[in-house]
Amino acid sequence: MQHRMRVEGWKRMSRLEGKVAIVTGASRGIGYAVAQLFADHGATVVATSLTKRDPYRGDVHFETLDVAKDEDWKRVTALTLDRFGGIDVLVNNAGIIVYEPAHELDHDGWDKVVAVNQTGVWLGMRSVIPHMLERGNGSIINISSIWGSAAVAGGFAYHATKGAVRNMSKNVAITYAEQGIRCNSVHPGFIDTPLTQSQDQAINDWVVNATPMKRAGLPVEIAYGCLYLASDEAKFVTGSELVIDGGYLAQ
Repeated sequence: MQHRMRVEGWKRMSRLEGKVAIVTGASRGIGYAVAQLFADHGATVVATSLTKRDPYRGDVHFETLDVAKDEDWKRVTALTLDRFGGIDVLVNNAGIIVYEPAHELDHDGWDKVVAVNQTGVWLGMRSVIPHMLERGNGSIINISSIWGSAAVAGGFAYHATKGAVRNMSKNVAITYAEQGIRCNSVHPGFIDTPLTQSQDQAINDWVVNATPMKRAGLPVEIAYGCLYLASDEAKFVTGSELVIDGGYLAQ
């Protein structure tokens, strides 16, 4: 009850009042939690994914988006600008994972992971940055991973792309800092989502065991980190890596 009251109090603060946000991979897991929390705090949210999840609550509008397709990004960006008049926040959350090591990974597997996890992030940023430059402000939040900073055996393509997202975010932060665009990466640890629920339980148990807090994180715990970076409270924060991992990378 105490926690619910605290969250409701934050809702009343409307930390994103008047802002328009695009969130990718928003039909489930972290992206769904981000879209809902942003709407709770006053944002108009364009929630995108390949598949729709109902119902969303609040001012959330679903659009189909394949993040690896430039034409999809052009359509969603134009639609958002036309319908809502601006884009203040982009959350590049869509991602996939495969566990093949470097010598077993084939070209198709590599291309698929890179297309979604890395190219999709680039296309999203390329699509919204011109508008943010015109307005002189904007917040871009790219979801990386603890595996963007540390490694485990296997998962070669996932590690490569999440490490790339980490440094792509820093590049954009430095390139556009004087133009008012902030860009930060978020690095979740093991989070209880449909993606992790669908993978080998032995992998899940191993990562949770290696996490000092000895539990999986919740999607909303990542969403609150994104809420801070999207808000004006973080207007002096750019090029940072927000780690939300139960202490994993502190070891």
